[in-house]
Amino acid sequence: MSVHWTCHAIEFLKGNAMPISRRDFLQTAAGSAIGLAVSPVLANPLPQTKNCIFIVLTGGPGQLDTWDPKPEAPAEIRSPFAAIPTRIPGVRFTELFPHMAANAHRFQVVRSVHHTAAPIHETGLQLLQTGQLSGPDESIPHLLTGGKLLPGPIGFTGVNLDRGQTGLTPASVDVEQDRSRETFGPSSFGDDCLRACRLIERGTRNVVVNMFTEVYDRVSWDCHAAGGSLATSLDDYRAIGPMFDRAYVALLTELEQRGLLQDTLVVAAGEFGRTPKRNPLGGRDHWAGVWSVLLAGAGVPGGTVVGSSDRLGSEPASEPVKLEMLNAMIREKIGQTSSTK
Repeated sequence: MSVHWTCHAIEFLKGNAMPISRRDFLQTAAGSAIGLAVSPVLANPLPQTKNCIFIVLTGGPGQLDTWDPKPEAPAEIRSPFAAIPTRIPGVRFTELFPHMAANAHRFQVVRSVHHTAAPIHETGLQLLQTGQLSGPDESIPHLLTGGKLLPGPIGFTGVNLDRGQTGLTPASVDVEQDRSRETFGPSSFGDDCLRACRLIERGTRNVVVNMFTEVYDRVSWDCHAAGGSLATSLDDYRAIGPMFDRAYVALLTELEQRGLLQDTLVVAAGEFGRTPKRNPLGGRDHWAGVWSVLLAGAGVPGGTVVGSSDRLGSEPASEPVKLEMLNAMIREKIGQTSSTK
């Protein structure tokens, strides 16, 4: 996967409409296992929101090593990180996320997300951000655009769709002297989360934050432990996890303090999860069978968990949520659903 990453504001001047209408969405939801009774945020009709911050957890965080640990699973499956209690009774995260555990009442965890396409980065990223797969010469707009010219720009801290980006214009937000910078942590990801907040504050409607720029030749959530270009291991999660933990909670806090959280949907999601059983090198490989996604703000009921995975963290055990359906829900909530042509 080769992509280019810069900070942008974007207006889509053209694009193909996504082939899903409100009626299609309602019919699909009614006929699926994530029907209207699952959760207010995954049900219809959905209250719409003004803004969205979409955090792409590039590489795919392991469900067992983050927000769905299985401490009773066999040794070759359970996480090397201890499971700690959260503000939600009976719900545990791994020890890498103490700030999130203490603030679990402020966001929702969807533990049953999955897709059935090939478990590769390009496929997962397209489904996550467009709801469908593109052909060789297709241009599919990001879910935040709905294929339409928006009344305001979309801010990007990086662009990670393989195709379909048009109308990009440079933009930047200087956060080096920002008084809140320290609370987000000493990382480029922390700066990008603060930058996203400032973009929303200044009137940008939608922002995409890519936590990492690549999965090759650098640390990311892609923990194969294969060496060479894919050297990230579970040990690297000891740095990655706290980095996300601190910046994510700081982002929700900053938005709330500025009166923006109630009007801003905050999504944090990877393109897939990781294999329940660790590979011979001690890492985890690509796994689209199930993983966890975080939702907050914009009326999302905090302190709740939607769905569950089985005892090994390998597939949904209840309330399965297809990645395409999650995409459609987000699109509906931010008012970017396009009519079928």
